[in-house]
Amino acid sequence: MADGDFYKHDRPEDPDLPEDRPRGGGPDEPQGSGNWPVWAIVLGILVLFVIFVVVFG
Repeated sequence: MADGDFYKHDRPEDPDLPEDRPRGGGPDEPQGSGNWPVWAIVLGILVLFVIFVVVFG
């Protein structure tokens, strides 16, 4: 028996393991990373508005 045949003896035809978890993109995926929530954007605009009113008012 050749060296390469030794390890193939007990292996199945397709030795790759099936995917054990999905790779994302499904409907139950949490809010994507890197996206700012709406309340944070509104709060930032409000803070900038107050700063401009105080400085230039």
